[in-house]
Amino acid sequence: MVFRSVFFPKAWSLIPFDKIAESPCFAKLGNEVTDSNPKGSKYISSRYFRAKPLVMLTFFRKWLIAFLSFLCLGLSACFAPDAGTADGKTPEPGSDHPNILVILADDAGWGDFGFMGAADLETPNLDQLAAGGTVFTQAYVSASVCSPSRAGLLTGSYQQRFGHECNLEPDQALAFDSSQVSIAEALRAQDYHTAIFGKWHLGEMAHQHPLRNGFDHFYGFLAGGRSYFPSEKQDRVGDPHALLDGHTPQTFSGYLTDELGNQAVKYVRARTQEQSPFFAYLAFNAPHTPMEATEKDLARYPNHDRPIYAAMVYAMDRAIGQVITTLKETGAYDNTLIFFLSDNGGAHNNNSSVGPLKGWKGNQFEGGIRVPFLISWPGHVPAGAKHTGMISSLDIFATALDAAGGEQTPNLDGVSLLPLLRGADRTVDAHQTLFWRKDEMATVRHGTHKLIHLDDFGEVVYGTSSGMMEEDRDLFAAGDGPLHDSLQRMLRNWEADLKEPIWTEGERWNEVTRHIYERLMTNEPVLAKNPGQLNRIKE
Repeated sequence: MVFRSVFFPKAWSLIPFDKIAESPCFAKLGNEVTDSNPKGSKYISSRYFRAKPLVMLTFFRKWLIAFLSFLCLGLSACFAPDAGTADGKTPEPGSDHPNILVILADDAGWGDFGFMGAADLETPNLDQLAAGGTVFTQAYVSASVCSPSRAGLLTGSYQQRFGHECNLEPDQALAFDSSQVSIAEALRAQDYHTAIFGKWHLGEMAHQHPLRNGFDHFYGFLAGGRSYFPSEKQDRVGDPHALLDGHTPQTFSGYLTDELGNQAVKYVRARTQEQSPFFAYLAFNAPHTPMEATEKDLARYPNHDRPIYAAMVYAMDRAIGQVITTLKETGAYDNTLIFFLSDNGGAHNNNSSVGPLKGWKGNQFEGGIRVPFLISWPGHVPAGAKHTGMISSLDIFATALDAAGGEQTPNLDGVSLLPLLRGADRTVDAHQTLFWRKDEMATVRHGTHKLIHLDDFGEVVYGTSSGMMEEDRDLFAAGDGPLHDSLQRMLRNWEADLKEPIWTEGERWNEVTRHIYERLMTNEPVLAKNPGQLNRIKE
């Protein structure tokens, strides 16, 4: 204590112990130690290190880095001049950085919004948001199904690198590798308050909880889906479908999409009273199954071809509109960077539409991985623009971190879209090459060409015309062997650095997926889209 008060009085007062303790390094270390101990003790036993020698090395490396950082910070603070502005006031950390809002739809089709050309659906609030921002017509997600797509979005890295390759199975302890730094953790390090509303679907165990992965506030559910109405079966303590406020089960009345919107509105109103910016991840489960809508919303579509889907999309747009209205009322809208996209392509069982695209959720044809995508940030993102270059959902992390003034980390596969948006050319690709893999199926898109691979079956090669991938004409079968070989080498080189998937979706679904791929690759009608249908055609 004498050393503290005599030698480093100024340095000691300036060292942000709370920030050091909350840093990704310390937070992750605490999670690893706690999660390894069934009693939840924060004390580290020799048994823990004997069981995990590599973790022991990682542990001491992290503490050494943290100690050196602590020492450097203290010494630099000793000799630093008094911080302050011209009027003598210390500026608020991050106060000049934008709020960041990521809005995610669930299983929405590429063509299912007014700003994407839908004439039979009502999405006035999203259409207005698109009119004030930039729409990306060649936007891709990193997976064709919910959970791995979210893992990629929240880490900015191909989720295959840490084994989160297939859709999540219940009670999977190794889902969403806790050594990954999430976008919430990265932004919290930039003094952002972080919140998630809605669907998590990245693990149901304690160490996988949003509050253990960078989020300060969580209001939603852990599972991959649930009823849109209160459910005695699901709204129970310990059920992963139950609605939670943090860790506490909640009851709600009305319709879940409205409830999530209302909670996001409350959060925005509260946070805009604070000096620090916020990051909010509004992850709707709409319009994912079960297909449920309110009677009032259904009454808007008495003669519609897909009334329940239309009502669900309308309700989601209404909730988004309420959040946008709140941002405007609080004066925060002009300094809020907003992303909107779907987690994957439209599903075959919810009446979504992928427009002219081939395929759907669960496969790597365009309909499964190409999604509606817009960005809005008044004064920073061109208004009313369409960008036709290729981008990825992996870019959200890097773009948000760039806007927040953070340094890009070398492990990101995504890139910041801000330089691209500042340019005049609306055809520039953020990526020349993108990759996908889910167990036996893998794909590469390079420039204007795309190769799809299916184990023990073969490969097809497609090319684009006017920005649309022509997936009915196989260039490999037409004789372009050199193009095939070049794309194949790219895909194999990428796969060589990947981790094997920690889990797969099981043989029942793999058999269905193989059937779908084989039929689509040969331009034959798909006869089965789920295990039950496949069993029937076998009989």
